[in-house]
Amino acid sequence: MSIRSWWRRRKTKPGNLPVTPVTLNRSEHAISRSLISEHALKVLYRLKEAGYDSYLVGGCVRDLMLGREPKDFDVVTNATPEQVKGVFRNARLIGRRFRLAHVQFGRDIIEVATYRANPQAPIAHDDDDDENEGRLLRDNVFGTQIEDAVRRDFSVNSLYYDIRDFSVVDYVGGVKDLKQGILRMIGDPATRYREDPVRMLRAIRFAAKLGFRVEPGTAAPIRECGRLLLEVPPARMFEEVLKLFHGGYALETFELLRQYGLFRYLFPLTEDCLAQEENHFPRLLVPQALANTDERIAADKPVNPAFLFAAFLWEPVRQEMRRLAANGMKPHETLQHASDHVLREQLRHITIPKRFSIPMREIWDMQGKLSRRHGKHAERLLEHKRFRAAYDFLLLRAHAGEEGRELADWWTRFQAVDASARDAMVRDRVPEQAAPRHKRRPRKRRSTPRDPG
Repeated sequence: MSIRSWWRRRKTKPGNLPVTPVTLNRSEHAISRSLISEHALKVLYRLKEAGYDSYLVGGCVRDLMLGREPKDFDVVTNATPEQVKGVFRNARLIGRRFRLAHVQFGRDIIEVATYRANPQAPIAHDDDDDENEGRLLRDNVFGTQIEDAVRRDFSVNSLYYDIRDFSVVDYVGGVKDLKQGILRMIGDPATRYREDPVRMLRAIRFAAKLGFRVEPGTAAPIRECGRLLLEVPPARMFEEVLKLFHGGYALETFELLRQYGLFRYLFPLTEDCLAQEENHFPRLLVPQALANTDERIAADKPVNPAFLFAAFLWEPVRQEMRRLAANGMKPHETLQHASDHVLREQLRHITIPKRFSIPMREIWDMQGKLSRRHGKHAERLLEHKRFRAAYDFLLLRAHAGEEGRELADWWTRFQAVDASARDAMVRDRVPEQAAPRHKRRPRKRRSTPRDPG
């Protein structure tokens, strides 16, 4: 079946999609087998020898074409998941909405998917209501390579590397868009966003990662369709947020999210704070936290989601603390109540697992403790398991102008000097907020002797 008849059957105009694929011979592209994972090559050749189609597809082909090192290698074939499992004893089948095979080589996993086709109509469960209209809730309709190509999201992610002759196959103009640095949605963008609203976040992520510009037709519906992100389960949003901000391009991603009006659907309380012109702290603190995250990833250092969530939600917490204090709540109680409120509101949009929310709250709690440096208190804080994260957060606050540099500089020196110098630094400090000690009243002496009887 040709791509023209495929589109006609769905009563959709093909637009500028080519009727026949563009094929780049080995001499016309930069992909070499030496750049491909040896495990991916094993999977490709084994499927080919078993008589099945065998292609690399998606982001790995795109990155290889751009001269980048792919993070993962994905394979697509006309074999069903069960047939793939029959070829590989080290394969296991996963997924319900999207059934595929994982071929395992130790810690390395090569994902093998079967050609997919878009369903004729949106598929919903019997108990779904109108809010799921247009959403694709299952995606196990197998098809041809042409159908697989046009159902993918962006043209640059729909390129196929053929292991048989080492050519690159392009059904949707991805090679041209790759050369021009354009991110273009395949099909009608508004329809594709309604099918899966997360595609809007993917558009932002790829634009930031690749340095591409979003094609005007692809960008136009994003602001109007952004509200659809509110229908995405918070647990899935957590995974997408990690991809957005832990990919090494967090600052550019943040700027694009705000440019297209999507950040408010991820962190609405933070967006409200950022929109207040008179308050400059979050405008500086959040971008600096994102830039620091990018620097750590570039240096191959670990990053903890707890720190980034702490930065995103700190200003909403501070504002809630001020509100509670103005209503008469005692100062030492405001942080806990404000944290509870902000986290409860945030969880409506993005799930934050306890393994990250608890350290996040500890980072906030230690900000007040870091201002108390008297006696042995400073030494004990230095040994706290969250000290380093709390100290880094203090530096962010000082950089944003929220906290004085003196406190941050003091803790920087305190970590660098020896024990005797540390004693000198804390010896003469007056305990901050220490309660006055009251002298003990002497006991009154009895005026008459006890009766010995």
